[in-house]
Amino acid sequence: MSDMRPDTFFSLTALSSLDGRYADQTVALRDWLSEAAFIRHRVTIEIHWLIALSQAELPEIPAFSAPSKQFLLQLIECFSLHDAARIKDIEHVTNHDVKAVEYWLKESVKGHIELESVSEFIHFACTSEDINNTSYGLMLKGARNQVIQPALHSVHQRLITLAHVYAAQPMLSRTHGQPASPTTLGKEMANIAARLSHAINRIDSVKLLSKMNGAVGNFNAHLSAYPDFDWETFAQNFVQTELGLTFNPYTIQIEPHDYMAELFDALARANTILLDLSRDVWGYISLGYFKQKTQIGEIGSSTMPHKVNPIDFENSEGNLGLANTMLRHLADKLPVSRWQRDLTDSTVLRNIGVAFGYSLLAYTAIVRGLDKLEVNPKQIHRDLDNCWEVLAEPIQTVMRRYKIANSYEQLKELTRGKQITRDRLHTFISTLAISDEAKARLLAMTPASYVGKAVELAQRIS
Repeated sequence: MSDMRPDTFFSLTALSSLDGRYADQTVALRDWLSEAAFIRHRVTIEIHWLIALSQAELPEIPAFSAPSKQFLLQLIECFSLHDAARIKDIEHVTNHDVKAVEYWLKESVKGHIELESVSEFIHFACTSEDINNTSYGLMLKGARNQVIQPALHSVHQRLITLAHVYAAQPMLSRTHGQPASPTTLGKEMANIAARLSHAINRIDSVKLLSKMNGAVGNFNAHLSAYPDFDWETFAQNFVQTELGLTFNPYTIQIEPHDYMAELFDALARANTILLDLSRDVWGYISLGYFKQKTQIGEIGSSTMPHKVNPIDFENSEGNLGLANTMLRHLADKLPVSRWQRDLTDSTVLRNIGVAFGYSLLAYTAIVRGLDKLEVNPKQIHRDLDNCWEVLAEPIQTVMRRYKIANSYEQLKELTRGKQITRDRLHTFISTLAISDEAKARLLAMTPASYVGKAVELAQRIS
């Protein structure tokens, strides 16, 4: 036990697997969605708001000197877990998390004459939600742009690669689980890639809204102190220019979170597409269309040594389900607030990292699973060669072109529920009253060649 890593005990006692078993796979989100990240972003907002006030030409807070401004920015740049812990210590006294940040900042500027003289402008005219909603805006921006979207793009790129490599690999389709018109393996990967691309764009397109307009969204306190100052324009410039978010002028005490619901819905849509992928690939592995590369030392079953289980796709399916349960609750709950504000959103918002964490786990598992896949063309061809009945579709379609009566019904009688061979189909084709060219084309057709534009469609996906 003495050789155990220092973080192992915490990992073993964590309530959530995201901070326990899977902590190393979700670490990238901690810089954006952890409690420490939330505190750091609050500090960031408070400092930038103070600097902005110093540049607003208000007589009581002159423009900061370069050293004073640099001192404040250093508080952000050098913010540490020790600083976050100190703020938590203050919170234990105040029982208010945002006020604890304000007090820490006042504590931090003590002895700095220029900054201490204007310390009452820290958190000036702000409600806690002005600080919190802008912090969440920046946190979601970072988590989306720096972690989630790159992970989704990794999945998308692997699907594109598979689509191109296996564009011409014919494969039996299965509609309703039954043999159906052939496709190619690459085209099926292209289908998912196209859907995922659209979903990624939807996630990217969500504007991240924020507000800095006081206790009930009307700049009441601001105007009581400086009635002639254009606070709305000032707040809009702060949110959009300083923070890179989109200003929402119409809010209650909280930013209404509609944009969050839109973002979480978009993320859940991408997750649903990938859940569909996970189940399909699991099925193709079960059919033997894919084999999985083995890992030295890896065990598939504790009792059956031969097994290589599709655990990556099973893990991704399970984690996507957990993620979407959280995302949909967040999307449904967060836009609802009693009158001008209730606190139910606060505790719920603290679980964004959980929803994103399970999503990230799933994306990592999918990439890992896709990288293990090896196509088994012999098994794919065997299935195709045992399903000549799928050519009933092109035969009856050509018969329709030549106005042969009851063409569908004739093929139904010939093939439905029966084992059809190449010879039996060719005998039937030879009796048809169609052109020699059409007859030759049908006779040359095989289940493997009957793939339409699948190859072309797979090759051009990007």
